Amino acid sequence: MDGMEFTQLKAFVTVCDERAFGRAAKRLAVSPSALSRAVRSLESRLGIRLLNRTTRSVGLTEAGAVLYERIKPMLAGMDEAVLAVEAYQGTPMGVVRINLPSIAARIAVLPKLQQFRLAYPAVRLDLVIDNDITDVVAQGFDAGVRIGGQISRDMVAVRITPDLRMAVVGAPAYFADRPPPQVPAELKDHFCLTYKWKSTGALSQWRFDNGGSVFDVEVNNVLTLNDTDLLLLAACRGLGLACLVEDLVESALENKQLIRVLEPWCQFFPGFYLYYSERTHMPASLRAFIDFLKIGEPGLLMPKGLID
Repeated sequence: MDGMEFTQLKAFVTVCDERAFGRAAKRLAVSPSALSRAVRSLESRLGIRLLNRTTRSVGLTEAGAVLYERIKPMLAGMDEAVLAVEAYQGTPMGVVRINLPSIAARIAVLPKLQQFRLAYPAVRLDLVIDNDITDVVAQGFDAGVRIGGQISRDMVAVRITPDLRMAVVGAPAYFADRPPPQVPAELKDHFCLTYKWKSTGALSQWRFDNGGSVFDVEVNNVLTLNDTDLLLLAACRGLGLACLVEDLVESALENKQLIRVLEPWCQFFPGFYLYYSERTHMPASLRAFIDFLKIGEPGLLMPKGLID
C-alpha cells in the first residue's frame, strides 16, 4: 500500500464514520473538496462506486459497506499501534536490555535495582552478563557497561562509578608458610591467579603504580579463569594471590578471609561507564535507567574511544 492509497482509504473510512463530508473534512483537517477528490480517486481506482451522495446525506453502497467493514478495523489497529509506541516515549515501560560484565553488575547495578524497581515498576530489565567486549548495537542491546578505556569510538557514555582501584589479596592460609610480598617484583616467588579473556585468550596484566609511573609485572600464573567470582573464591581457598577490584574483595577483607598486600603500589583506573549509540528518539525506559545510574557529568560523545 502506497501513501496515496492509504490517504484515500483513510478519507473513505472517515466519511463513513461521520456520514458527512463536512464533518469528516474537519476531523482530518482538510477541505471538503480535497476529501471528495480523495474518495472519487479511490472509486476510480477500484472501478466501483462506494458512496451514494445527496446534498444532505452520504450512504454506503453494497461494495462500500464491504470495504468499510474490512478496512475500518485495520486502520483502527494501526492507530492503536502508533499510540502504543508513543506511550514508550512518554512513560518508562517495556524491556531494557543491558550487556555488562559480572563485576559491574555486582558493584554498580544490583545495589540500585530495588530502588529502580520501586520507581519504575513498568520497566523490565534484561541484564546479560558478558565479560568480553561485545558490539552491543549489533547484538541488539540498548546499552552496555564497560571500563572507561574499553569503550568504542562514537558512543555516548555516562559514568556510573567513581574511579576504581585494584587490590592484590591472598588468604591467611596461603601466607601461613610464606612471607607476603613487599614490592611487586617479589610476586615472581608467589603463585598467582589471573583473569583470562575468553574472546582473545589474553591474560589480564598485573599493573602497578610507582608514584605516577605505571608498570606491568610478569607473574607465575598457576591458575587462569575467565570469571572474577571464581578467582575470588580460589583466592579465599588459599590457592594463590589474586589481583581484583577493591569493591569485589571488600567483604572478604572485612571478614578476614583475605589479606591485602602491596596496597601502596595498587593502581587506580577509570571506573565503569554505561554507553549507548547516539540516538535522537531514546525510549523513556532507557533514559530512566541511565539517569538512575549515572553519577557526575552528563553523557558525552566519545570521539576517540576513551573516557578518561
